[in-house]
Amino acid sequence: MDGHKKHARVMLYTGEGEGKTTTALGIALRAVGHGKRVVIVQFMKGRKSIGEYQIREKLKPLYSIYQFGRPDFIYDVHHPLDMDKKLAKMGLGFAKRAAKKKPFLLILDEINLAVAFGLLKTAEVLEFLHSVPKETTVILTGRRAPKRLIDAADLVTEMVKVKHPFEVGEEAIEGLEY
Repeated sequence: MDGHKKHARVMLYTGEGEGKTTTALGIALRAVGHGKRVVIVQFMKGRKSIGEYQIREKLKPLYSIYQFGRPDFIYDVHHPLDMDKKLAKMGLGFAKRAAKKKPFLLILDEINLAVAFGLLKTAEVLEFLHSVPKETTVILTGRRAPKRLIDAADLVTEMVKVKHPFEVGEEAIEGLEY
């Protein structure tokens, strides 16, 4: 092994515990702090009130974020709307165009769950990952990551829920959970 990357580094964060998106955002903040360009593509998210979306103006031009989802959640995973599939396909198409510009970091937030819900096919995500320039690191987040994406990743971390304040009826706190 000569130590040179032959393909883009792929990092994957999955599991039922909290912290997948938050971890990716921490890495994004670190990269921006070093003057590196970050592109975030959020799948199945369309809420403009979340902190990572609201900060975009303060961190541009190094930080950009794009949402491809409805403002509400997809509750019926067995019957997603055609709109959900269309938005996910648009998000992957956008990610392909963004990757060609070779950002330092490309975050595909909730893409694992989009695949698990059938909004995207594992094969098309794998094909995309193989096309990403080696100068770019890709982070995949979301619960229920398919085994083939886990196998393709260079780094995989599974978040395990031990306990959560939501279980005792506490509300989400702005700035912490969104």
